[in-house]
Amino acid sequence: MTHFLALLGVLSISFSAVFIRLARVSPVAATFYRAAYAIPVLVIISLAWGRDARSRRERLLAFVSGLFLAADLDLWHESIALVGAGLGTVIPNVQVVFVAIVAWMQHGERPRTRTIAMIGVVLFGVALTSGLARSDAYGTRPGEGVALGVAAGLCYAIFLIVFRASTRSLAPPAGPLLDATVGTAVGALLSAGFDPGFTLAVGRQAHLWLVALALVSQVMGWLFIATALPRLPAVETSVLLLVQPVFAIAWGVMFFAERLSSLQWMGSAIVLAGVAVLSMSLASQNPKALTAAP
Repeated sequence: MTHFLALLGVLSISFSAVFIRLARVSPVAATFYRAAYAIPVLVIISLAWGRDARSRRERLLAFVSGLFLAADLDLWHESIALVGAGLGTVIPNVQVVFVAIVAWMQHGERPRTRTIAMIGVVLFGVALTSGLARSDAYGTRPGEGVALGVAAGLCYAIFLIVFRASTRSLAPPAGPLLDATVGTAVGALLSAGFDPGFTLAVGRQAHLWLVALALVSQVMGWLFIATALPRLPAVETSVLLLVQPVFAIAWGVMFFAERLSSLQWMGSAIVLAGVAVLSMSLASQNPKALTAAP
């Protein structure tokens, strides 16, 4: 059952970029509505699961983590607009690199030579995903889109680190996720001034896709993942997490006819392979370090 929940959760969030593209709203508006539509559902689920025994500090940390998740989603949504749903989902997985660096700094340990080499491999793959300015590269501005994806990965890594500090047990995840989602909604409003196209006045069809984004990705996907992954071995977790970007690429090809260049395909494969190795290496030191991209 745990494996099924994990797979269902990862599959659910693999549709995030699809819903974003179909909604056709500004990056920050998508972030805000993703959180706003999820909050009432998470309130109901949190109340149904019973009393929340977390401290005020833990709840505050969860809220603060949501501010960084908002920054991550804003950047990620813009990246999707520039390089598509598939590639836009692959790149933020470099968050594993940033999480690994923080883990090394916290523990004061010298990273293994193999791990350092794999970081280099991942960065090489990221460079290839940009298309190296070749005319056959997919995306309106692939270089800029990849750079935004990397920045999204950094913000997502910070979100993960802060969010984990607020959830140090196997308690029901609805409470922490609710607080983080409230922080995401607030963060979106705070960043609205940086989005020239931001408006909350969107069409009915856009609202339907944004509701789907909130319910499928933010609520169902995250709850399933947060419940299942801490209970799985690190190797199985790293493999399951690779399902998300792989499916995202498939959805991009299937729904939007996204045609990556040979270099971008190669770069995506290198990034995913490198992330898998890094994830397993990091998980051997900290089993809670593995989490899917948004």
